Amino acid sequence: MTGARPASNPAAVPALEIADLAKSVPGRQLFAGLTLAVQPGEVVAIMGESGVGKSTLLNIVAGLDTPDAGRIRIGGSDLAGLDDDGRTRLRRRAIGFVFQAFHILPHLSLVRNVALPLALGGGDGQAEAAAMLARVGLGGREAARPAELSGGELQRVAIARALVHRPSLILADEPTGNLDHETADRILALLIGESRDHGAAAIIVTHSERAAAQCDRVLRLGAGGLAPANG
Repeated sequence: MTGARPASNPAAVPALEIADLAKSVPGRQLFAGLTLAVQPGEVVAIMGESGVGKSTLLNIVAGLDTPDAGRIRIGGSDLAGLDDDGRTRLRRRAIGFVFQAFHILPHLSLVRNVALPLALGGGDGQAEAAAMLARVGLGGREAARPAELSGGELQRVAIARALVHRPSLILADEPTGNLDHETADRILALLIGESRDHGAAAIIVTHSERAAAQCDRVLRLGAGGLAPANG
């Protein structure tokens, strides 16, 4: 692990607090008693076998799914106290989500896809989007359509969109899964750098030991919740 995270401030409000979270699907329980606090600027990797609920956990944290029990606070805002509109506003303002399935809109150019979080907030965002595309190695491709890109390039567009509005919490589901090692290292460095530079917390779900080793903490998800990966 990198150890480069800025010193934490004990008085600071955690960027993310999860307490006693539980979730079941038909026929089995994914996890229970899951508790986690992530500080601003901290990058946490979550690993685990396929099917243990890693993506489900990210969806719950983002307010896209509901837990069976437990509490989630993002920057002091309790998700349970927000209605659907409130959760949507919180996501637009505070969360950058890198989906495993990308969710890039095929009818929009790359720059308009990346600018969406800013456009939904009432701005234009295309200058910021173009700059972020350049940072992920897609400078000069602003007018391209998603159908013209490879899977790895679409992954980079998804990451650019997640970062463009400077969220306080980054949720990344296998963000380097479709990338070669060199590109993966560069993109992960961008994710981690954005987190630390702007005081954002980040949770990165990954199967990659190489990616996890660059994070501040590595946790493993199982039926009992989260535990240190080397514990």
